[in-house]
This record gives sequence, structure tokens and C-alpha cells, in this order.
Amino acid sequence: MTGLLLLSVSAFLFASMGVLIRLASHTVDNPTIVFFRNATGLLVLTPILLTRSQYSLKTERFWMHAWRAIVGLIAMYGFFYAIAHLKLSNAMVFTYSSPVFIPLVAWLFLKEKITAMMAIAASLGLVGVVLVAKPDTGMFNVLSGIGLVSSFLAAMAFVTVRALTDTEPATRIVFYFCLFGTLLSAIPMFWLWRTYSVHEILLLCGAGILATLSQICLSKAYSYAPAGQIGPANYLAIIFAGIWAAVLWQEYPDSLSIIGMSIILLALILCMPRFSQLIRLP
Repeated sequence: MTGLLLLSVSAFLFASMGVLIRLASHTVDNPTIVFFRNATGLLVLTPILLTRSQYSLKTERFWMHAWRAIVGLIAMYGFFYAIAHLKLSNAMVFTYSSPVFIPLVAWLFLKEKITAMMAIAASLGLVGVVLVAKPDTGMFNVLSGIGLVSSFLAAMAFVTVRALTDTEPATRIVFYFCLFGTLLSAIPMFWLWRTYSVHEILLLCGAGILATLSQICLSKAYSYAPAGQIGPANYLAIIFAGIWAAVLWQEYPDSLSIIGMSIILLALILCMPRFSQLIRLP
């Protein structure tokens, strides 16, 4: 239950980060947003890790940290690319479909068992996302392929976090992600650098702080429960995003969206340990 709660908090923070990114994207290019998202996290975490004795940067799993950062960063660029070139509703499907791949990736790399309940929850979550986003026939093209690959890579990153939590604290996991992400994302951002306004800086840094807190909660969550079991809780992000959209931009869900959100909540309930014990499927 603790892992599920932490992942729900992570989803809320992620949705809130999306609001700031949406506001910033009106005037700031995507590579710069990706850079600030990582650089801000690095600036926040470094003083904490250096000044508190209980935290340490020493790790024996350097290459696993690097792998997690690389696949996560590629997925991030892919999502931004899809959002920039696809209809927002179509891009949302791919952004929130990564939990569907988590049980499969967890089985392939961590040998975690895929139970019938996990498969049902993941499938229901995907159905709910499709109903909320309502993609049209134009989603099936090369750009959509990029979005789908990004979702798979994001699932790999989530599962890698699960593997790292066996020996690594959440702050160290997020620190190395921000470190590698900042160094790598600085390369494309360098060619697009310009002077940014105070408003833009506040939006970019705010998004980075929320993203860092979301990553810490996510890393903590996967230390409490198998990735495949609680992964569908990531679907809550689309519900939180819908609430923010209604409050800030008066974008209200229609009947299909409400049905989709209800299905997402059902998928979340199926992930809860107590419910899984009550209904056991082979």
C-alpha cells in the first residue's frame, strides 16, 4: 500500500509538472525544457547529498544508473517530439501507455512473475487512457511509432529503477539520472541557447523541481513493491492532468472521458494488495 500511495503522489507531481511545461512550451523550445528539467533537479539534489552524511554518491552500479538515464532521456525526447508533432490527444495515449509494458519488461529483465491480475489491470488502464484521450485514425504513423517506442523505453527505465532500489537510495537514483540527463541534454540545447525571461525561468525551474520530487517518490515506490504490481498507478497522472486542465483552462471531460477515468480507477484498485488477495486469479 505504501508503494501505491507514493506512486500516486508521483503521478500528481508529474501532472503538475506537465502544467508548467505546457505553459513554458509557448515560448521555449523542447530541448531547452528537457535540459532545465534535468539541470534543476541536479541543482536541488547536489547540496542535499553533499551536506548530509547519511547520503552518499558512491555506487557500485554506475553503469545501471547510466543505462537508466540514457533510456529515460531518450524516452523524454521521444515524448516531447510526439507532443510537438502529433495532436495532443494522440500524444497523450503514448505518454501514459508505458505502464502497459512494465509487467512485460519486469518479467524479461527482473524475472518478476506476471499474474493475471497485473495483466488485467494494465489492459484496463490502457483502455481507460484511450477513452480519455480519444485518438483518431491519424495516430497510426511514423510519429506514433516514435511515441510507442518512447513508452517502451520509459517502461524499461521504470523497471531499472526497481532493480536499483535493491541497493540504491531514491535520492542517489534521481541524482545520477539528473547528472547524466543534464550532461547529455546540454548538447542539443547549446545550439538553441538564448536569454530567457524571469517568467520562463520560473516555469522551467518549477517544472524541474516537481519532476525531481516526482522521481524521488517513484523511486521510493518501486522499493516497496514489484514494478508490475503498482505500475498501473501511473495512470493517475492523466486524471490529475484532467483536473488541472479543468481548473486552469476550463477543459472539462466528456462522457467518454469520465468512463475512461472510472476504468483507470478500477485498474488502480485491482493493483491494491488487499484486493489482489481477495480475488486470486491463476
